[in-house]
Amino acid sequence: VQLVESGGGAVQPGQSLRLACEAAGFDYKGMAWFRQAPGKEREGAACIHDNDGNNGNTFYSDSVKGRFTISWDKGKGSTYLQMNNVKPEDTDVYYCASDRVSFPCQIALASFRSLDLWGQGTQVTVAS
Repeated sequence: VQLVESGGGAVQPGQSLRLACEAAGFDYKGMAWFRQAPGKEREGAACIHDNDGNNGNTFYSDSVKGRFTISWDKGKGSTYLQMNNVKPEDTDVYYCASDRVSFPCQIALASFRSLDLWGQGTQVTVAS
């Protein structure tokens, strides 16, 4: 079982960045992105969950809604987080997470401890 994030880096405010999460070794119904700043608790950002063959239901925290977009290509085992109009407060380590059983996105985003599979994280820094 493996989750591997990529795509982090340093960008300026207002720019865009696309993170990717590659999943391997397990079947999943949903995938979520979290972020964490030093000394702060991990915060849910976005989540996507199966909806009977369509593109997936998506959920966002208020802090990223309208700027970030989560999507996936389950056939490739890839989940993406498109980050547009980034702000300095988006500076965090970003993690993708999932679980071996189906989970409600709303609950997962509110409680990171409800998920048991995590990647190692990728750093995003937004600064002028």
